[in-house]
Amino acid sequence: MTNGEIIKGLYEAFATGNVPAVLGAFDENISWTEAEGFMYAGTYDGPNGVLGGVFMKLATEWKSFSVKAEKIVDGNDGNVVVIGTEGGKYLKTGKTSVVPCVHEWVLSDGKVTFFRQHLDTLVMARELGL
Repeated sequence: MTNGEIIKGLYEAFATGNVPAVLGAFDENISWTEAEGFMYAGTYDGPNGVLGGVFMKLATEWKSFSVKAEKIVDGNDGNVVVIGTEGGKYLKTGKTSVVPCVHEWVLSDGKVTFFRQHLDTLVMARELGL
């Protein structure tokens, strides 16, 4: 399985709520960074850091949060870039936003070691009424 196929599978698992499958693909020392200006901005270490700092908040603070991978670019060197959209209805404001995003992934020996989110946080904040 290529790194691009692994990442494609992670988006599919996340879309169906299979968070254990997503976390299972992470290296124990994964470094996960959410974009500056996003409500969960910062870097989270390890699968449990990502689960508590990001995934649990997405599950409890949003309705129908989704991430859609529209294009997956596999660099064939452990680097994968995903171009797509993310968003949903933010429960605190009752407003919806879906914005373009780019996700950087790095894999080593089939495990995700690094993730970085890029998105227009200003547009999202405006749309959500933040």
